Amino acid sequence: MQPFTLPDFYMPHPARLNPHLEGARAHTKAWSYEMGILEENPKEKPIWTESDLDAHDYALLCAYTHPDAPAPELNLITDWYVWVFFFDDHFLEIYKRTKDMRGAKAYLDRLPLFMPVVPTGTPPEPTNVVERALADLWARTVPLTSVHWRERFLEATKNLMLECMWELANIQENRVANPVEYIEMRRKVGGAPWSAGLVEIAVGAEVPAAVAATRPLEVLRDTFSDGVHLRNDLFSYQREVEVEGENANCVLVLERFLGVPTQKAADLTNEILTSRLQQFENTALVEVPALCVEYGLTPAQALDVARYVKGLQDWQSGGHEWHMRSSRYMNENADKSADVPDFPGTPTGLGTSAFRIRLTPAALGLQRIKTLTHPPFQPVGRMPLPKISMPFKLRLSPHLSAARRSTLEWARRFAMLDVVPGVFGSGIWDERRFIGFDFPICAAGIHPDASPHELDLSSAWLTWGTYGDDYFPRVFGATRDMAGAKRFNARLSMFMPLDCAGAPVPENPVESGLLDLWIRTASPMSMSSRQSLRRSVETMTGSWLWELLNQTQNRIPDPVDYVEMRRKTFGADLTMSLSKLTLGDVVPAPIFRTRTMRGLDNTTADVGGWINDLYSYRKEIEFEGELSNFVLVAERFLECDAQRAKEVVNDLITARVLEFEHIVATELPRILDEFELDKAAREAVLGYVEKQRLYMAGVLHWHVVTSRYVDAELERQPIERAIDGARGFGASAARISSFFGAGRAGAGAPAAKADLSMGTARSVPVKQGRS
Repeated sequence: MQPFTLPDFYMPHPARLNPHLEGARAHTKAWSYEMGILEENPKEKPIWTESDLDAHDYALLCAYTHPDAPAPELNLITDWYVWVFFFDDHFLEIYKRTKDMRGAKAYLDRLPLFMPVVPTGTPPEPTNVVERALADLWARTVPLTSVHWRERFLEATKNLMLECMWELANIQENRVANPVEYIEMRRKVGGAPWSAGLVEIAVGAEVPAAVAATRPLEVLRDTFSDGVHLRNDLFSYQREVEVEGENANCVLVLERFLGVPTQKAADLTNEILTSRLQQFENTALVEVPALCVEYGLTPAQALDVARYVKGLQDWQSGGHEWHMRSSRYMNENADKSADVPDFPGTPTGLGTSAFRIRLTPAALGLQRIKTLTHPPFQPVGRMPLPKISMPFKLRLSPHLSAARRSTLEWARRFAMLDVVPGVFGSGIWDERRFIGFDFPICAAGIHPDASPHELDLSSAWLTWGTYGDDYFPRVFGATRDMAGAKRFNARLSMFMPLDCAGAPVPENPVESGLLDLWIRTASPMSMSSRQSLRRSVETMTGSWLWELLNQTQNRIPDPVDYVEMRRKTFGADLTMSLSKLTLGDVVPAPIFRTRTMRGLDNTTADVGGWINDLYSYRKEIEFEGELSNFVLVAERFLECDAQRAKEVVNDLITARVLEFEHIVATELPRILDEFELDKAAREAVLGYVEKQRLYMAGVLHWHVVTSRYVDAELERQPIERAIDGARGFGASAARISSFFGAGRAGAGAPAAKADLSMGTARSVPVKQGRS
């Protein structure tokens, strides 16, 4: 009995079959015997027999997923897949079943030695079949690839291998991950980023290095990966969960987290899968063409990107067809109708199932509609907040009162409480509201041990980031001015000069405030620290463009994309970057690149961002017409009311806090030992972890005491907000009065040019017209 009925899958691209299939089958079987994956007369029970290899039919998988690959490349790629699946089963038998953590780590640590990016000297002697096959594959792959590709592929392979330890640890602890943790980790453990690298070999086109790390290309890889893994989870649930005792499966994760039946969890997994495929399509059609123009790619480079995108699409369709046929998976229901056409004349046989799309909402991908039909400024009214669990103790800085006075003066000095002449929508704050926002109390909770100067600086950064986050959608969102928004965003980097010496004259409070903060913060830093800080600011400000793009399309974000981008829009990376920089050279930089430390950073950022989403739901949805709020994302995805969506978000906050503490208790000690840190470095890392706890407690406390999200404050000026915030068709008349300068509190203020010699930038003249 199957544990659930397979859902109707959204598969918009027809699968095709490579004509070199039979040659790949013969080649890979001979290669498997040569490497020792298959043995003629095994003395013990083998991992695989020849009948296992035939039944799994990895050649069929590769022929489906790479339909246009030449025969030599198809043979090589098929061997890679035989190796990776054998590695997975070999690791299961030798280490997962025996729960041999120490042996597993030693085994995994050796594998990257057989993949040198620039081969030099004699490689180590293989000690087992997995190492022998990997050495052979790498030697055959190197001549076909660039160093840049090898670096990326090696990283993906290391993630695939090393993160098996995460699965093994969860099995030992009988621990099922929360949904956000699972999606992130499955992307690495499942190996689809690794598969994306092989797509480049199959299509004969490498992604240009200039754009490989940009958001659109990362989203393509991530959505491709999630699509591959979530589909696999649906087909492999019975084998993994019921037979092998695995607990890394999205169906199981949702089943446990949401408390729903297996069938419902499977349907929701398919909903996420569909959403990720549609995110892929949106990125490929909307963001990638603009990216090619923005980076000045040549026609040949742009064609390489297009071939890569097509190769990823082929993989999705081909992988689906193979899952429906491989004996490795639960596919009885899928096979029953695999060759029966829905309409006369429809193609039949291998490679044609995608031509026969079932006329169901799921198969047609109609869930896309619910993400595009949200009416902006929808009234939601007053709603109770769920009780947020926060186990970390709050402490407040004794310098809070002084920081409040200095931060108010700073906001006045940089005209953040005025209307910017000629810039529609710029009069976003006044003094009364600013005092009620009380950013210093947030800084006092996040940094309770800061000096008076440090607390002033932290309060000003929070003020600047929030002002920019309010300013950007008001100025550019009302008119959907994406070109102006990109210009605005590009200019911000000029106000973070690495030499702390030269900058253009600021045009608005966002630029002048940033310049002042940059000079005061970056001047004492090393060049590498300045570069790191600037990247953190650029990450946050660049995410504002993502929010504007969604607003322009009236598109509620995909849940996974939202979670990952929310860390950037909330500015958590900037706050934590400042904390890291205070550690100086005491802690080696590679520590912060480990999965353990990234996991701590991500959980901390998620808790802060989602607390904000709970408190700001009414402000953003009803009064600002925003779409980027986790409550709204959950509401639409789960098709539930807002109160239930708030409860789900709150449950996720609790789960992430528990995950944070789990990482600290179980993974962090291993990392400290692995890097052999001395006492000072260990104390610094533990101090950084304590700062993250303070961050979560401080952010929650600020939301409790600030007036920014209080219903009475939101309802205080509903007419003003409705007029200033009017957007969309038919709203232009409501904005006419703003161009006549009504209420320009600071229009006649004396001007001063930027002064870098004094370590600060004073208020600056603002050019007339759009900025």
